[in-house]
Amino acid sequence: MKLDAVVALVFTLLIVVPVSAVAWEPTKPIEFVVPAGTGGGADQMARLIAGIAEKHKLSPRPLIVVNKSGGAGAEGFLDVKSKKGDAHTIIITLSNLFTTPLHNNLPFNWRDYTPLARMALDEFILWVNAETPYKTAKEYLAAVKDKQCKERQGGQCLMGGTGSAQEDQILTIQLEQAIAGTKFSYVPFKGGGEVCVNLVGKHVDSTVNNPIECVSHWKAGRVRPLAVFDTTRLAVGEWKDIPTVKEALGVDVNYLMLRGIFGAPNMPKDAVDWYVGFLKKISETPEWKKYMEDGALKPAFASGAEYVKWVEENEQLHKDLMAKGGLLKK
Repeated sequence: MKLDAVVALVFTLLIVVPVSAVAWEPTKPIEFVVPAGTGGGADQMARLIAGIAEKHKLSPRPLIVVNKSGGAGAEGFLDVKSKKGDAHTIIITLSNLFTTPLHNNLPFNWRDYTPLARMALDEFILWVNAETPYKTAKEYLAAVKDKQCKERQGGQCLMGGTGSAQEDQILTIQLEQAIAGTKFSYVPFKGGGEVCVNLVGKHVDSTVNNPIECVSHWKAGRVRPLAVFDTTRLAVGEWKDIPTVKEALGVDVNYLMLRGIFGAPNMPKDAVDWYVGFLKKISETPEWKKYMEDGALKPAFASGAEYVKWVEENEQLHKDLMAKGGLLKK
């Protein structure tokens, strides 16, 4: 081929594929904010995503997990809110996306962020220490009603949970309202991992942890699951043997928690498209599928309008639940 023909071909290619048409991808490390402490479900999920991305080379730049748990996650949310237009900052969200601003009257809500993907829905289980005599939820709740936690002041049983006025406390209040005469003393911790450790150490009498946060202690025989807060039993592995709260106690108390990803405010659309595709690829890996099964999470990938509609509906649900529990900021 003559030189002038080669030059002409090069110019033709440049015209056909302009620089602007090249898809966006990260050009520096991605800050992955966790608005909760280390060791809990959100922290574990974020670190798993970062690890899968590295293993399968799904991102040209690494994801750097940063825990910002202050103020029931407000520290993390407000930090990300301040990074308007930033294409290299994302945040993993629990349902504290709804509960933290509703309870504390803080200047943010989910509309301040860019919805990327709902990765899963997480379950809650009522746990006790394996050394206690309680083999069923009915036995434990009878002890709670009779104030039989005698080592505690006044015999009142301590329920450990993540944060104040968050999902764990909402469930605790729902149990109290559903079963007459039941009253716990709720003890908040920074993260779900810390909650389960305190149950193992007998510093609290029970918890309503997510499965993934207590599974290692369960396998080691340190804690005992009594009931799952869902309308049906969990569908995988040994989790299938745990009755629902309705089966165990005759009351219908159920709740599923968001495990989703948002971007900084006004994230550019081409970056949004990249993250949605990236997270979809994460959800299709064998490591992710194993994590879903091991931790009894419900696979529930959603993006775009489907994700936004779900978030809108669940914001209202949390307003209603918190109003009923007296947790809304007055």
